[in-house]
Amino acid sequence: MTNPSPTPGRLPTDEPASWPVEDSTDLHRDDWVMALRSDRIRRPGHPDEEPFARLVLEHPGAAIVLAVDEQERVFCLRQYRHPVEHRLVELPAGLIDGEGEHPLDVARRELREEASLEAGQWTLLASTYSSPGITAEVQHFYLARDLRPADRGDFELVHEEADMETFWAPYDDLVAAALAGDVADAPLVLALLLAQARGLAGRGAPGE
Repeated sequence: MTNPSPTPGRLPTDEPASWPVEDSTDLHRDDWVMALRSDRIRRPGHPDEEPFARLVLEHPGAAIVLAVDEQERVFCLRQYRHPVEHRLVELPAGLIDGEGEHPLDVARRELREEASLEAGQWTLLASTYSSPGITAEVQHFYLARDLRPADRGDFELVHEEADMETFWAPYDDLVAAALAGDVADAPLVLALLLAQARGLAGRGAPGE
């Protein structure tokens, strides 16, 4: 492991890299947008080392919408998530379904379908890797303002979404709940803290 000295005045940055793949095996692949494969990779510059396996979850990425009204309330969902066996407080969000689909278009779609809302103002808060040890999924976080009712069209709520509860929660109360560990959905927590850190929502936001 190398420990280079930090460069004064330079912010930390991620660096692109690609290690050689010896072979790749599909473990699960069907018509859904995600797949699971096993890659055997090598560490560059060490030809005598044996290749080692890493699982890779192929994922198209997602968009998450932090919708905040003029009263600094956040539009929330409470939805059952089977892997964690909890009904989690979440934000409107969805997968990037089509190749080349822009994350902002996904955000607009999900806000309309899950919240029956549209927004006149959109701000990209950040784009982050959700769990880079296993997937290249990128989550795009948007703040939506200037909200108004919208028709969800022919979209139908099915399965977990058919049991989904929706509600408005004061922004600062949600932040307090996140810091207390009472809400634990990572996209919700990250979106709240990103917008607050940028001074765009919650206590100290413009107009507060």
